[in-house]
Amino acid sequence: MITIYHNPRCTKSRGACDLVTNAYGHLNEPVKVIEYLREPLTVAQLKDLHRMLGGPVRDMLRNTESEYKELGLANPELTDEQLLQAIAKHPILLQRPIVVRNGKAVIGRPPENVEALFGE
Repeated sequence: MITIYHNPRCTKSRGACDLVTNAYGHLNEPVKVIEYLREPLTVAQLKDLHRMLGGPVRDMLRNTESEYKELGLANPELTDEQLLQAIAKHPILLQRPIVVRNGKAVIGRPPENVEALFGE
């Protein structure tokens, strides 16, 4: 199963969806697209996603959103838990798209990052 956390208004997110469909459609793996602005992730789901991404929680944040500044999320003293709670409460802060396959995840910015999930 391939899961794409997607914002249809984002060109990079649409590009990642197209890449999965066009370049890897021949694999016949089911694809689940989650519009995370309509279906926000819980803190538990974000923790699982973080584990699969394997990087710092801060990499999951969109620091260009107004909420980032308004909530003071640049503060280096904030814990991972506090950052994940902010994303759960304000899903616009989640980097997009995020593609998950076989227990691994990548942020599809640029969309070509998704190719790492399909390497041998």
